[in-house]
Amino acid sequence: MNKNSENFFATKVMGHPAGLFVLFFTEMWERFSYYGMRAILVIFLTGMVTGDNPGWGWTTESALSLLGTYALFVYLTPIVGGWLADNKIGYRLAVVIGALLMTLGHASMAVETPTFLYIGIALLILGNGFFKPNMTSIISKMYEGHDDKKDGAYNIFYMGVNAGAFIGIMLCGWVGEKVGWSYGFGLAGIFMFLGMVQFYYAQPLFGDVGAKPKDQDKGIIDTLTDNIDETKEKISGKLNKFVTLDYVLITVFIVSALIFIVNDPLSKIGNIDVLSFDIAGMNDSLFFALLAAIIFIVILIVRIPRYEKVVRDRMIAFTIFCIFTIFFWAAFEQAAGSLPLYTRDFTDRLLVGNAATTFKIIDLIVTVVPIGIITYVLISLFKQTFSRISLSNIVLGISFLIVWAIVIFKLYTEFQSTETEVPVTWFAILNSLFIIIFAPLFTKWWDSKYNPPASVKYGLGLIIMAIGFGLLAFATRNVPLGAESAKLSMIWLVLAYLFHTLGELCLSPMGLSYLSKLIPARMVAFMFGVYYLAIAIGNKMAHYVGGDIEKISNESGLSKFFLIFTIVPIVLGLISFALHPLLKRLMHGVR
Repeated sequence: MNKNSENFFATKVMGHPAGLFVLFFTEMWERFSYYGMRAILVIFLTGMVTGDNPGWGWTTESALSLLGTYALFVYLTPIVGGWLADNKIGYRLAVVIGALLMTLGHASMAVETPTFLYIGIALLILGNGFFKPNMTSIISKMYEGHDDKKDGAYNIFYMGVNAGAFIGIMLCGWVGEKVGWSYGFGLAGIFMFLGMVQFYYAQPLFGDVGAKPKDQDKGIIDTLTDNIDETKEKISGKLNKFVTLDYVLITVFIVSALIFIVNDPLSKIGNIDVLSFDIAGMNDSLFFALLAAIIFIVILIVRIPRYEKVVRDRMIAFTIFCIFTIFFWAAFEQAAGSLPLYTRDFTDRLLVGNAATTFKIIDLIVTVVPIGIITYVLISLFKQTFSRISLSNIVLGISFLIVWAIVIFKLYTEFQSTETEVPVTWFAILNSLFIIIFAPLFTKWWDSKYNPPASVKYGLGLIIMAIGFGLLAFATRNVPLGAESAKLSMIWLVLAYLFHTLGELCLSPMGLSYLSKLIPARMVAFMFGVYYLAIAIGNKMAHYVGGDIEKISNESGLSKFFLIFTIVPIVLGLISFALHPLLKRLMHGVR
């Protein structure tokens, strides 16, 4: 058993090592900054250029093109950052570097000029690559020899993820909309900085875990294979070496993808085309996107049949799941792009009288109770670790004093008025809130004898999410063509977020789980990249299609826009159900 691991368990908070809660709060502040910034980005970019808190007046297409490229890179850079941490700099230094780069990124965005916006987004992308993959790697190292505690540890850690998203969206959103956009972006940077300092000065708790790697250390990709059963490890077979054709196809894929990724925002924001031409009615961006997609499918078709039967079949099954993953995120991530615009322009958010009072009370409870619970965890951590990491605890304490000060100011300001306009960003907190409420129920379902097979989980995830979009399609059925605003009930939006979250809980946790179960250890790195690429493509596709919300609304109606994200996922969900017998055979006993 790992000696360092035993040292961790000598200082416990709520039955787990104190170091876990240092990671909990570090991740919480990072998610605070990420989701807080993302919540206001599109509203700021597309906002009117006049008024007390002016935006930049960008077109929806331009704003979502930038958001889509940013989201795509957010899921690709961790592959590089994880490799660097595994082999060169260690997990802890990678986390600090990532946090510093993201702090500078948020600070840059707070300047509110186009140049600093692009610099800020570039720094956020790079910082995310260093930060995102390495927090979970530290937890894995910390719990070596304590596998019975690992599931509980990850549940606690992911509560930090959702707590950060919840508080970040609420506070950065409110400050950005009600006080000023630069203050919202700046607030995200302040908490990213405080999270970095808190983590840096908590290093004595971690011993050698996460330090610069030694040759014998196990890397992030290896940690994904901890639960692979012995039977699967015996399936070795011959290596499927890359041949000249593979390298040619991969090169064409990378070049085509990069041209699309770079050209799409450049052409829409700055009218700059990397390669300007038109083929069969397709512009250059769309052509290279389709070319990259076709080449990637060809790569899989060429490589996968070369493996031995069991490995080949399981890789085919996982690839099918990746295809479903792309379309799920293409719909789900409307939450960051088109849904905030729908909320701003088509939802009746102005409340008066008893309705306003009721909302204020709900908002108070929803704000104070979660932050109060997290503060209790903070005090528990203080009691156990203040003597060892006093400076880290002081910084963490200051962070919470700032949070409570903003919360009190927010609640005081809102309760002073007789009417209230619900912030656009307030609805985005519902996803995190519903996850916190329903995740334990889904965990119990998956652990019971009624745990459905993989294809059913994917099908349920797609169809349940589609119901949320179906409700929005129904709500907007009478909105006239080309309408720029409407006053639709908030309940439709609340129900949409509920069904989107329930769908996410069915499907989202499945990807890495089935990666570890279906793919032999020697191929996990390749398929890990494929899985993250699937999510990245889904994010870019979400905002590529979402950018056409105005065009589709003008030509066919807003209801038709939401019907796209209703019908396509339902059809794919039914296909997933229908594929169950085939996928069951391809998985060769893996559940």
